[in-house]
Amino acid sequence: MRLLRPLVATVFATSIVALSACGGSSSSTPAYTVPADAGLVVKAVPTIRWDSTEYTATAGDIKVFLANDDSVKHIMVIREGDTVVGDLKLSIAKKGDFAEGTINLKPGSYLVYCIIPGHSNMKSTLTVS
Repeated sequence: MRLLRPLVATVFATSIVALSACGGSSSSTPAYTVPADAGLVVKAVPTIRWDSTEYTATAGDIKVFLANDDSVKHIMVIREGDTVVGDLKLSIAKKGDFAEGTINLKPGSYLVYCIIPGHSNMKSTLTVS
């Protein structure tokens, strides 16, 4: 058993070094900067979901910033019930992509929604006051 411990420790340490040398883009920070004047910031994150289940914004013209920290395409719209509100439609195709747009919203409750088929779980509440 004593001879097995150093062998296991060596294999483990070698594995860690090998994995860290691979790098990998899954943990890297995407190259985008969120604008300081963004009134709504939404990020698509792995496992086909938004980074939050609830967002808030101030009524009026809202600058929306959408970023893709996921590896698949997303198209975000704002809905009130089942109806898309305004003409904001932001598309992000791959990890690191971002899009910006402006939408005018009155106080109320909305949904931040992805219209890609199969992404229907990507709906978060947006409260505008």
